[in-house]
Amino acid sequence: MPTLRKILIANRGEIACRIQRTAQALGYRTVAVFSDADADALHVRMADEAVNIGPAAVAQSYLNSAAIIDAALRSGADAIHPGYGFLSENAEFATACAQAGITFIGPSPAAIELMGSKRLSKIAMLAAGVPCIGGYQGAEQDDATLNREAERIGYPLMIKASAGGGGRGMRLVHRADELLAQIRTARSEALHAFGSDELILEQALIEPRHVEIQLFGDQHGNLIYLGERDCSIQRRHQKVIEEAPCPVMTAELRQAMGDAALKAGRAVDYVGAGTVEFLLDARGHFYFLEMNTRLQVEHPVTELITGLDLVAWQLEIAAGLPLALRQEQVELKGHAMEVRLYAEDPAQDFLPQTGRITRWEPALADGVRIDHGLLEGQQVSPFYDPLLGKIIAYGATREEARRKLLRAVQDSALLGLQTNQRLLAGLLEHPQFIAGDFNTGFIAQHFANHPSLHPHAPTAEELAIATALFYQQSAGVHPPGLAGWRNNANAPLLQQIGLNGDRWSTEVTALLDGQLGIQVAGEMLQLKLLDINAGSANLEINGIRRRYAYHLAAGQLWLFTRPGSLLLQDQTLAPVSGQVGTSTGTLKAPMDGAIIEVLVSEGSPVSKGQLLLVLEAMKMEHPLKAGIDGVIKRLQVSPGDQVKKRQILLEVE
Repeated sequence: MPTLRKILIANRGEIACRIQRTAQALGYRTVAVFSDADADALHVRMADEAVNIGPAAVAQSYLNSAAIIDAALRSGADAIHPGYGFLSENAEFATACAQAGITFIGPSPAAIELMGSKRLSKIAMLAAGVPCIGGYQGAEQDDATLNREAERIGYPLMIKASAGGGGRGMRLVHRADELLAQIRTARSEALHAFGSDELILEQALIEPRHVEIQLFGDQHGNLIYLGERDCSIQRRHQKVIEEAPCPVMTAELRQAMGDAALKAGRAVDYVGAGTVEFLLDARGHFYFLEMNTRLQVEHPVTELITGLDLVAWQLEIAAGLPLALRQEQVELKGHAMEVRLYAEDPAQDFLPQTGRITRWEPALADGVRIDHGLLEGQQVSPFYDPLLGKIIAYGATREEARRKLLRAVQDSALLGLQTNQRLLAGLLEHPQFIAGDFNTGFIAQHFANHPSLHPHAPTAEELAIATALFYQQSAGVHPPGLAGWRNNANAPLLQQIGLNGDRWSTEVTALLDGQLGIQVAGEMLQLKLLDINAGSANLEINGIRRRYAYHLAAGQLWLFTRPGSLLLQDQTLAPVSGQVGTSTGTLKAPMDGAIIEVLVSEGSPVSKGQLLLVLEAMKMEHPLKAGIDGVIKRLQVSPGDQVKKRQILLEVE
């Protein structure tokens, strides 16, 4: 039985921090690995030791298995915990750990390899008697074969990357004329994300629930399940909200799904933490989706309803200890719910966001847990997944957990880049979500016209707050008693506030008792600055007091007004310019990233809507299309180029 002393975490961000907390609490020493981009990250600061493993690009750092094993050997680590993503489901890495005499905290390489292939795992699950969706999981991968099999399966159907998950390399196809283009995109995305372009095709289940079973196995042949999680609220096939237990679960259905998951685990002699994912239809029939041979992002909700530390269980199993519970001893109590906080802008089709975090105030409270790896001043780069952290809440009932979670989402102030907080709050407040009536198509069905999926128009109150803060900053050079003093104090001060290319005019007048009268959008608001410091302001607006987090520098104001932030500019002295139409011949990068495909050359004729370039950022591909008909006048990038947000890529004349 191995004796573990020092554990290297081969990951980054919130999961690296979360693993370290348990490992250190149990007395283990921890080693962090980091890329050049993560040199000052929280997971590095938390560790007892840390080793640089290469440049920012994942292929040269967090996917560089040789560098990670070398870091373990140099630091004296006798075990490696892979977290999730990166190398967590890489059979070659698990084998290399064993060959180096290092304990891999996870299942056997054989289990990883089989379950890491959607094609091979589905074949194995059919043989094991696990219910599966109809489809094609053959070895022939040419376009003609896939086209023929798609006709046999029928539409709509799903294209899936055999080697991956997280929505990458996955496409829903409604018609035959879409198939080949979607296959091309899925192959490319799968190859860049997972190193394999192998695909499978499956009949598309329309509007199912996504329900998964948490498995645990030890080295002595024991295998149990720890209830289920409902992960149906998704966008782009990536989970957004997870909860446990599933709102529509019955004891009989839980038993049936648990037994099917155990069949899947026994088919590969499973050891460690694993998750068997199913699709559940409205009739109560369920079908195998995939098995993840690692800890899941959403494991905290299982921890909260079972009272167990799943990372501690992983470490005990890796050390050769038997499972701490038998199946009949597993108890599920209360309800837990989790949201994923992403650096993305839902109003721009969930475009990932980069930038520097200027303020981070997680709203911790009784029954609320926030797993994150964030620091103020940290740069969110384009090299890694846009997941920033998870906000989790526990309650005696589902409604109590939802209510606590909504408050925590609304009150966690993050400034410096756009996040999905407005969407999360909207989802948690939706009547059908409150009732537990939802499926994987929920966002598409109910949120097409939701304000969170459209650019945020500032309210009169938000514009008034911005006006007051800009006014206070301009007056900050005066002694407190003369703040805002002007020799024509009775005349209103005109200001221009900008957001996303739009401008609003405001008028501010200094009143008695330190109050400001602010005219904006046809409203007159009375505002008083009660207390203000570098990062927060206590304000009274029309007799109601509230505290706001903000960051103000160089005429740029990040303001958090619950449940999200917005970036406002003081454009009072800026020249007035005409609006630029959206259909322009200049194509700029929507975010930092890498050009992975260029489909045109200078002199090429193009049509509006034609695909010109493909940008890869935060592990996803983003197609960039022509805004007008014309001819490529200037092409300024090549495949492999790293580009910055708003950098000019090409011009169409």
